[in-house]
Amino acid sequence: MDVDVALIERSWSGAPAVPAAFERLFRAEYARVVRVAYLVLGDQAEAEDVAQDVFIAFYRAQPADAPYAAPWLQRAAAHAALNAVRSRSRRAAREERVAAGGERTADPEGAVLERERAHEVRLTLARMPRHAAELLALRYGGLSYAEVAAATGTKIDQVGTRLRRAHDAFRKEASRGRRR
Repeated sequence: MDVDVALIERSWSGAPAVPAAFERLFRAEYARVVRVAYLVLGDQAEAEDVAQDVFIAFYRAQPADAPYAAPWLQRAAAHAALNAVRSRSRRAAREERVAAGGERTADPEGAVLERERAHEVRLTLARMPRHAAELLALRYGGLSYAEVAAATGTKIDQVGTRLRRAHDAFRKEASRGRRR
């Protein structure tokens, strides 16, 4: 993924030049932060927007060479993406209420089923407790157990247990959602 740091610099009108330490952090972590957001959102452009917001927030409040930088960014991406999903879910529910009875264009069956499955996963994550949804987003965002532990501030030997509990919570919430 080609990262255009100069483009982000220009978006911070009036901000000083980006320090070299932040540029290194950005280049090292941008793809991973986008991936975490994408796995929650399912939309590349929206994931990139979330990543940009996360990096800007970090730049404004944290030192670029902080040892917790990568976990902070990954966790913030999961939080921001989950917030975006929740917001999107509320907006979609409002729009459905307004357009009740409207017809939708039929797509090939496989594509429709895949979109519905992804939509149900996102809705389930949005209904789950934040810590459990965040844990699943980080792990399925490609982070190792060690990286998940660092991002969530837990011990590595607790990650497996917490993931199992998060999976159980996901299954419970998914079955509850099917009954609605």
